Amino acid sequence: MTTKKQNLIASFISKATCSEGKSQEIYRDTQTEGLGLRVTTNGVKTFVFESGFNGSSIRMTIGGVDTWTIDMARKRAKALKVLTDQGIDPRKEIAKTKANQIIERAKGVSGLDAWDDYIKWGKSRNEPWGERHLQDHYLMVRVGGEMITRGLKKGRPNIKQDGVLLKLLNQSLKDITRTKVEVWLKQELKTRPTRARLNLAMLRAFFNWLSTHDEYKLVIQAGVCEGFNKQLPKVQAKVDALEKEQIFVWFNYVNQIPNKTIKAYLQALLLTGARRNELATLKWQDLDLNWFKATIRDKIEGTRQIPITPYVAKLLKDLPRINEYVFASHRSECGYLTEPTKAHNQALQDAGLPHLSIHGVRRSFGTLAEWVGCPEGITHQIMGHKPSGIAEKHYRRRPIDLLRMWHTKIEKFILDEAGIVQPTWDELKEKKKLRLVS
Repeated sequence: MTTKKQNLIASFISKATCSEGKSQEIYRDTQTEGLGLRVTTNGVKTFVFESGFNGSSIRMTIGGVDTWTIDMARKRAKALKVLTDQGIDPRKEIAKTKANQIIERAKGVSGLDAWDDYIKWGKSRNEPWGERHLQDHYLMVRVGGEMITRGLKKGRPNIKQDGVLLKLLNQSLKDITRTKVEVWLKQELKTRPTRARLNLAMLRAFFNWLSTHDEYKLVIQAGVCEGFNKQLPKVQAKVDALEKEQIFVWFNYVNQIPNKTIKAYLQALLLTGARRNELATLKWQDLDLNWFKATIRDKIEGTRQIPITPYVAKLLKDLPRINEYVFASHRSECGYLTEPTKAHNQALQDAGLPHLSIHGVRRSFGTLAEWVGCPEGITHQIMGHKPSGIAEKHYRRRPIDLLRMWHTKIEKFILDEAGIVQPTWDELKEKKKLRLVS
């Protein structure tokens, strides 16, 4: 880089070029000390400020010639020179000024405004939040007062309540203190103790996100959500699972669900042991029904391959091709099935079966697999559990055909109990009935 002295007038600035063989060139203004015009090989022209400071030199960008006139640049350079003459580092002064501006702007930002930005971020990520997770965030700040028109339960109010975070976040971020969070949490423990831990975790995740953004991190108080673990109720391990004697009744009533996609989804969930969203977000392009396997999302590995067993293959074959998702939905914004719980709970009620959560259906697969003597490591690999022990972690990665052998045995056991005949491989392969057509 070379420097030259030049009276920086408009006519010169428009014609200034970088000398051949140089990456950039700076023309120092003869009228204003410290001001220069930097020109790069690709023609980018920028006003810069250069000055000695504390025994060294500093260079700062003022701005491009498209937005800064020469008079504006000279005025700015003079102001920066005043700072260096006073022994003040203009870089630190500018950073301090910007920080103060950010703080002043953020002081007026409410927690609800920031929550909206948080939701927008969750929707725009490379792996966006799931429909149910997103809906939970909307519900946490909803304004109540509307009448409940469906699903009303005896003994519960018939008016929608305010979201659990509405009152806390309906104030400036700077005013949300640890004391206020503690008061909010104590109220939550009185009214919704089983949800308190989850609500606090979601609030903590929100504040962690705020701490990574310049426009928020300078106004929020540190540790507002920390140190409350002793106040929370102990986590009770969930044990709901389908018992062997209940399989026949469960299949009978699930198969009476009018919605074809939901009943196929629930059966596939039981017969694959997949997590609810892993199965719900399965796409047609992720299926290989020539070799009877599928690639699904995995919260530990990112993705994993699972076998497609004969009855599950038949279920998938009979589903309509609505969009890219196997378990598609016309109603959900995301395009795939998001809420099978209502239909499942109704089937359980009609069948006289005890409560069984959607995750309990997945849990049932692991329990029922033991009836056929399936090795625990194989069950874990199919279900996507984190490997336990050195051997499982480093020395056991079973091929898909070995998983399929055991998986097919598990499916047959469950179907036998349900009184359903498992299709044979020959029936499935006959005339390539299951080949997917794009």
